[in-house]
Amino acid sequence: MHSVTGKQLLRIVANCFLAVVIIGCFGPPKPPEQPDNICEIFREHKNWYKAAHNSYSRWSIPIPVLMAIIHQESRFNAKIKPPRTTCLWIFPGPRPSSAYGYSQALNPTWERYKQETGRSGAKRDDFDDAIDFIGWYCNLSHKMCRIAANDAYNLYLAYHEGQGGYSRGTYQNKKWLLDVASKVDNRARIYHGQLAACEKEFKRRGCCLWPF
Repeated sequence: MHSVTGKQLLRIVANCFLAVVIIGCFGPPKPPEQPDNICEIFREHKNWYKAAHNSYSRWSIPIPVLMAIIHQESRFNAKIKPPRTTCLWIFPGPRPSSAYGYSQALNPTWERYKQETGRSGAKRDDFDDAIDFIGWYCNLSHKMCRIAANDAYNLYLAYHEGQGGYSRGTYQNKKWLLDVASKVDNRARIYHGQLAACEKEFKRRGCCLWPF
């Protein structure tokens, strides 16, 4: 068995360091440090305002509503999944659903989104794709369920229950869900007030005038 020389050890350490740097540079961004302040979110993640504005321009769902739904669904965690169930109270079991990423979109709904929008390469752990998905889904709810585009409360209920479930009123006896929808609505209102005071600084960057 050959011993590792100093030069070989140095090469191993250098390769490990390089791998960490690459993961840090090209992996999904970490959640914002101040998720309750939309201005600080966009200051920390400078490309997110452009993505949010693009979704708003495409689907007419206000940025505060989009961001409030992401806050509720994932706390801006790109890789989050529902916690596993347990088997015999000890062993990890299957996850309760296929929800994943910023939007917590389910596999079949995400596939439908990609097909209907032509965004075949869209990924649930990509913020640009996730916020566009939420805009697309809420726009469907706006059209199918006649929910106002700025009605975060009812848009979230339809987001959680699906347009069919919302139309059937499946949320009505779910007090916990009604409470969550109220939180989303309140956060959207807070985000709206915050964004009104700081949005000019993001528009000055010219991010919303780019042709791509």
